[in-house]
Amino acid sequence: MAAEVRTEDGCRLWAEQAGVGSPLVLCHGGPGLWDYLGPVARLLDRHVRVIRWDQRGCGRSERRGPYSVGRFVADLDAVREHLAGPRTAVLGHSWGAHLAQRYAIEHPERVSHLIYVSGTGIDAERGWHPHYERNLRRRLGPHLDRWEALGVRARTPAEERERAVLQWSADFADPDVAMSHAEDMATPWLGINGDCNRAVNAEVKQELRTSGIAARCRTLDLPVLIIDGPEDIRPRWGVDSLGRRCRTASGSASPEPATCHGSRIHATSVGPWRPSSTRRCEPASET
Repeated sequence: MAAEVRTEDGCRLWAEQAGVGSPLVLCHGGPGLWDYLGPVARLLDRHVRVIRWDQRGCGRSERRGPYSVGRFVADLDAVREHLAGPRTAVLGHSWGAHLAQRYAIEHPERVSHLIYVSGTGIDAERGWHPHYERNLRRRLGPHLDRWEALGVRARTPAEERERAVLQWSADFADPDVAMSHAEDMATPWLGINGDCNRAVNAEVKQELRTSGIAARCRTLDLPVLIIDGPEDIRPRWGVDSLGRRCRTASGSASPEPATCHGSRIHATSVGPWRPSSTRRCEPASET
């Protein structure tokens, strides 16, 4: 069921909810993209009430700023207040994992569970992007030349979509289905908000260096499920940096394997919540 959320500064956010039971808010990646977590929602809506939304300036939401981590945290709180109720589970994928984590840190009393799917961790000193770029080029294979050619010139909207599909295909481990999954993510094509992407990514890099987020993660007293994939082209030690710091007193931060980075692959690994009996988080094992 489609819904509309108005933030306190008047921005209109697209949202949709399905299912019954305890609420779960999904946070898509990007930044600058739109919700593509429909396959995950369909797996879960028999167990929980799933709430999806397009972040500010993205997809079907109103295209307006400001674009900042704090503003997106406030927008997520508006979605929670309007649709989920006083307390909700939060699942974030990729950039959305960072957003969900930040929300749990800022508003722990409003979060029942945190599911961190294919984020890039909290280690400011070990930049993951050079590893990602190298693995991306290798995974693109025969599509690399076209992807690079599109990246060095002004692009039409159709070429923007083509380049995105090529790049997203590298996030799926199985080459037989990678391109079709990437096409699904790009359909309908709602346009990438480059201004949002640049502003939020720059802020996240600065935030990891200066905000003491690692120490703040240790204060989380709730069940945390960390899902990452051994075939993800982003290095797994980035996610390990979060796992080493999420050691909670009464909750659990448990690593679970997925396959790669794409939302359809991860959907097979997300299920009903893991009980919070585990007392400590162990880092994800290397494979």
